[in-house]
Amino acid sequence: MLRLYLSFKRAWDRPLTAYYLLFGSALLITALGLVMVYSASMITALQLSLPGAYFFKKQFVAAVLGSILMYAATRMPVRLHRALAYPILAGSVFLMILVQVPGIGVAVNGNQNWISLGGPFQLQPSEFGKLALVLWGADLLARKNDKRLLTQWKHMLVPLVPVAFMLLGLIMLGGDMGTAIILSAILFGLLWLAGAPTRLFAGVLGVALFIGAVLIKTNPNRMGRLACMFATDPGPNDQCWQAVHGTYALASGGLFGSGLGASVEKWGQLPEAHTDFIFAITGEELGLAGTLSVLVLFAALGYAGIRVAGRTEEPFVRYAAGGVTTWITAQAVINIGAVLGLLPIAGVPLPLFSYGGSALLPTMFAIGLLIAFAREEPAARAALALRKKASPGPLRHWGSAFGRKREAKREAPQGTPGDRGPRRWNTMRRRATTRSSGER
Repeated sequence: MLRLYLSFKRAWDRPLTAYYLLFGSALLITALGLVMVYSASMITALQLSLPGAYFFKKQFVAAVLGSILMYAATRMPVRLHRALAYPILAGSVFLMILVQVPGIGVAVNGNQNWISLGGPFQLQPSEFGKLALVLWGADLLARKNDKRLLTQWKHMLVPLVPVAFMLLGLIMLGGDMGTAIILSAILFGLLWLAGAPTRLFAGVLGVALFIGAVLIKTNPNRMGRLACMFATDPGPNDQCWQAVHGTYALASGGLFGSGLGASVEKWGQLPEAHTDFIFAITGEELGLAGTLSVLVLFAALGYAGIRVAGRTEEPFVRYAAGGVTTWITAQAVINIGAVLGLLPIAGVPLPLFSYGGSALLPTMFAIGLLIAFAREEPAARAALALRKKASPGPLRHWGSAFGRKREAKREAPQGTPGDRGPRRWNTMRRRATTRSSGER
């Protein structure tokens, strides 16, 4: 057992672990999401007199486009990501303003956060606002860190907090409280990564909580969602219908589920079965084993993002990787918590898993961003270069290639991953830049 543990520990500590975890977990979540979107949306499509695979085809197209964006993001250098920060921010703000223009903006489920692209296609600009805040905020904080300005509270907050509040205001004009919560989580993640003092961090958090409490208190619909936490029956006027039937779906799944496609709740009982509550249908059809698999994949994705942010010495990479990880993990926790009845229903999709191309495209680009950062770690670059050098040609024998790879490792100079002992993780928060950026 000890030998097995040490072997696993060595494998876990390899330079390319984060790279493989990011790529593998994102690919598996997206693939499983496509399967569950097809299963959960079939009845809804038929009820709308549409082909059974209607929503699946749209999601598949979005996944293909998202894969192209993810691949492009993995191949972009860091300086190009930083150069895209301002255009993406300006484009997101412009589109979010267009949402409020009569005749252009479209209301869905009471929230006016969509733009019609013609036919069945719609765009939700607020989803791209998350990516814009991550890139722009990371670039801003990195430039101020280089000039050693982050020790002053005014440079820590301005203009990051005002711009974030502007985005929040544009989102709240459409009534989308869920997306506003995710954007707030990204803002607090960036402030924490930049080393904001506790008093300053607590002050901004207090203001945000006060504003959120006022917005919830003055809206009966949001108060109703808050009252449905831990609900076990639909209540008067069936106000907790969705929350309770989400619990019914999870409860009827058992250990291994009723079988793929055999859900009962998706037959009109559970609203938004293929979007916000797709995790409940997963629990009903695939059981506890399926839901735990999804949780493990998201945990692996979050761990890899934290590892990338913690092992870099470049400020922009640390802030951007931490911001993306905060975004995806916070959104997953809020969605799954709402399905389990532990949190209010916020109306946010499960990242990479729920139906929705507007959410899938920027999320896959953000995953590509993390993969690019994982590839750029010094130890990861050395491992990739060594692997490319030792890889066999099309007509060479595998055994000789393995021998050359072992020989290359023995002859590797000092400072390569093979000759370095283990060292502690770097912290994600701001620190001195004189520490080595190497990795075992």
